[in-house]
Amino acid sequence: MLFERQTFLVAGLSRSGIAAAEFLLQRGAGVYLYDDVEDSNVLAAEGRLTSLGAVAVAKNELEEKSERCDILVLSPGIPVDHPLPVSFRRAGKRIIGESELGALSLRCPVIAVTGTNGKTTTVSMIESIFKGAGKNAIACGNVGRPITSCVEELGEDGIAVAEISSFQLETLSSLRPHVAVVLNVTEDHLNRHYTVENYVYLKSRILKNSNESEYAVLNYDDPTSRTFAEKTKAKVVWFSLKEKVSGGYLSDGFFCYQGEKIFPAEELSVDGDHNRSNALAAICAAKLFGVGNAYITAALKNFRGVRHRLQKIGELNGISFLDDSKATNVDSAVKAVASVKGESVILLGGKDKGYSYEPLFDAIKNSGVVHAVIYGENAFRILNAALKRGYTSVTLCRPFDMAVRVAYLTAKRGQNVLLSPASASFDAFRSYEERGERFAELLEEFREEAERAAREEVAVGGEAVESE
Repeated sequence: MLFERQTFLVAGLSRSGIAAAEFLLQRGAGVYLYDDVEDSNVLAAEGRLTSLGAVAVAKNELEEKSERCDILVLSPGIPVDHPLPVSFRRAGKRIIGESELGALSLRCPVIAVTGTNGKTTTVSMIESIFKGAGKNAIACGNVGRPITSCVEELGEDGIAVAEISSFQLETLSSLRPHVAVVLNVTEDHLNRHYTVENYVYLKSRILKNSNESEYAVLNYDDPTSRTFAEKTKAKVVWFSLKEKVSGGYLSDGFFCYQGEKIFPAEELSVDGDHNRSNALAAICAAKLFGVGNAYITAALKNFRGVRHRLQKIGELNGISFLDDSKATNVDSAVKAVASVKGESVILLGGKDKGYSYEPLFDAIKNSGVVHAVIYGENAFRILNAALKRGYTSVTLCRPFDMAVRVAYLTAKRGQNVLLSPASASFDAFRSYEERGERFAELLEEFREEAERAAREEVAVGGEAVESE
């Protein structure tokens, strides 16, 4: 791209939109900014970017300014059937995302990871392995830093470990990863992609540009991921918890790669079959880059998981609080209830994504979940699914803060309060991270209340003694 000769409209001033605007301004491009949200974060971003030379566009100026722009840079949060990208498409103009800008500009090898669940964990595992081996690896894309913000730091000898979502794949056409990892593909984001078939197609786009010199690391245990082997020219490397495949697998209690034992699976620092599967994917990616077993073993034995993914954030009155706010779909919540030890009161709800919640209650009935507190915009849809599956140990409580309090009051000593919502956060929060942070804040508020009540009880007791 000849940045100095082109004008861009950056739509959506979230993390990726801000990074795209900064990247373009640094390269001398003309940049217009638009966001139909006017909260303090957007206004602050607009102020900083306009001071660097960008031009903010008001809603009533959008049509006029759009005509001046050559390319639309679309935030992943804005669907491609929104009126703005539709107008650019009709005018024959290019629509890209921040990740496409990054893909066009990177000069180093890329490991790209997609899948419905496990992306962030796997990317974090891979980054930890490479950093431990002394490589200049950076987690980027849908997690960590936007790709454009890493281009110069990575240079030619770095390794971009990119998490790629289906939203990003809508506007990503130039990515050619040296290793593309597909973890799993299960029903998700149907409110955005409309059909499972379209969602599967978007996931397969990560392999679109791969040829015989690249690698596709695919989950042999996942029926949909397995079909991707037929859709790529890349060399296929499998990983599996169930079969001895050409790639990564479990054998005699060990993580193995191509017949070679790496380390005992029981020594992996995070629990659950889903994490063992993620670890196998990370092992495959590392071995394809020639990383030694000692570095792989050290990184995975010391890996402590990612924030908001089955993270114990504290304990109060013998009740553990588990933050799994990252479980934004049914499959992820199913994996959580299967992995958590002991009995739990689960918090479910948020913004609906268009799929059935009934399989979740099939899993809950066979797990340690003893009660479900249902909240949020989709509360009645989840409640209906529970009742259809004959699960009646539920409480309906719409506001998030109140739902967390009810879950805490319902749980008994030795049990967990598990936030694993099976839903997006956008009904009440900007992100699943913000939802998880509010969960942690509420725990601290409950702790302060308990301490205050204890102090008051002691004070009242002292007065009673003096009055005698």
